[in-house]
Amino acid sequence: MPLPAAAWRERVEFERRLVHASGTLYPVPFLLGWISWETTGRLLVGSVAVAALLEALRLTDSVGPLAPLYDALVREYEADGVAGYALYQVGMAVTALLFAPVFAVPAMWMLSIGDPISGGLGENAATEPKRLPVVAAMVFVCFGIAVPYAIPEFGPDPGVIVALAGAVPAAVADGLPPLIRGVAVDDNLTIPPAAASGMFLAAALIA
Repeated sequence: MPLPAAAWRERVEFERRLVHASGTLYPVPFLLGWISWETTGRLLVGSVAVAALLEALRLTDSVGPLAPLYDALVREYEADGVAGYALYQVGMAVTALLFAPVFAVPAMWMLSIGDPISGGLGENAATEPKRLPVVAAMVFVCFGIAVPYAIPEFGPDPGVIVALAGAVPAAVADGLPPLIRGVAVDDNLTIPPAAASGMFLAAALIA
């Protein structure tokens, strides 16, 4: 028996959040000492290439047997442009290539963990800002992600500042997406580099 439309949408959204959270695994081989950070970056560049191929197939209507995959990855408003899952790969790869692990790993997890939590706390259109309590919750979650990295690296007080300097830009990128010609810049692209840049600048200023 087919699911009612509302239940189907809820299931698909849950599956998308699971896919989103799976990006938490990207830095794990490095953290376990299996590969170098440089190799992590190269693997993420490979994921960008795979996403680009998938998007090329989708945007040229060459979907074929991949249709169920696109149902789980692509939202309706992304139908005519580059989808968020591809921008997710770009945001992760750019962050891994530009920043040291102490900045990049928590920034990547702010996207893979913080963004699904934020999305579950409140629904809003792609061009609409999120409610202030949701933005505040995102700051709290991202701060909690960054602190275990920042304090051992920079010390208690500077570490708190560095963690907060990453959490706030991540929450802003998530909750107040900039608009370009009326189109919101996807937070999958902006959260990791914004967070890592904030932490890097704070660390440079307090060093």
